[in-house]
Amino acid sequence: PLGILTGVLLVLGRLSAQQEITAMRSAGLSLLQIATPIFFIALVGVGFSVVVNFEYAPSARQQYRDDLAQAVRLNPLNFVVERTFVDQFPGYVLYVGEKEDEVLRDVWLWELDDQRRLRLFIQAESGGLAYDRQTESLLLTLDRGYSEIRDEDDPEEVRDSRNPPLEFARTSVRLPLENILGKRTGNVKLSRMTFSQIMEERQQILTAPEEELSRPRQSSLIRVQMEIQERFAMAFAVLSLATLAIPLGITIQRKETSANLFVALILAMTFYMLMVVFAWLERQPGLRPDLLMWVPNLLFQGIGIWLFIRTEKR
Repeated sequence: PLGILTGVLLVLGRLSAQQEITAMRSAGLSLLQIATPIFFIALVGVGFSVVVNFEYAPSARQQYRDDLAQAVRLNPLNFVVERTFVDQFPGYVLYVGEKEDEVLRDVWLWELDDQRRLRLFIQAESGGLAYDRQTESLLLTLDRGYSEIRDEDDPEEVRDSRNPPLEFARTSVRLPLENILGKRTGNVKLSRMTFSQIMEERQQILTAPEEELSRPRQSSLIRVQMEIQERFAMAFAVLSLATLAIPLGITIQRKETSANLFVALILAMTFYMLMVVFAWLERQPGLRPDLLMWVPNLLFQGIGIWLFIRTEKR
């Protein structure tokens, strides 16, 4: 969508600024005839986007997840970057000063509570990482270091400030991989489902026993329908943004690329912000947020057609 929006604004803005649009209309071409190739390309883009949104994109997300999980299993050390705070482990933040082959140097580990407050701090001279297949987690082994247990009410203070930090020769911490491998539920996220998988998921919800016609079931159905409608709406956005960009590109009459790019950026941000706002209504199934996902398209289409008619009459 953003590509065709930017392209139409750039091309028509330059043509209009150089009086090429005026020359075409003087030759007897209507604005609709001039814009027909753009509408054709936009319709092709809609079809292509539908295929990408429902087949290639979710398959690519799932494949990326699988490849990343496989990389972590085969060589977990590759997941750690030197002098970088790694926060992909739920409840933990890891920092490693240096890697030497399979040994980690200057290891810092922060354990956080549910409110992201410090609960435990560990610093060690060296350590190592190993993948635990049974629990699907990383086992971090630390050598020659110390730990500080923070007070639950005041995380800035050590729990018992009268005692020095607890030193250790060796200890280990298990780092969960839920954010990378996903929870061990066997279910695939909606964002990584193809069209056939989403429709199968929807059918399973609809054919659930009568006693399961509860609020959680309704919420699950809304989430599935929102995923379907959002993918279709994002594909249709190619045509919506093109419809709005045609009269705007002719009216703006800018030769400068930066000005047209700025207009394209503002329009795209407005469109996507509206999509995000309606996505927030997911927990209000009575408002039918799945159908409200089409409001940005209808709004941009309506404004585009109105501007198109006005430009044609000028």
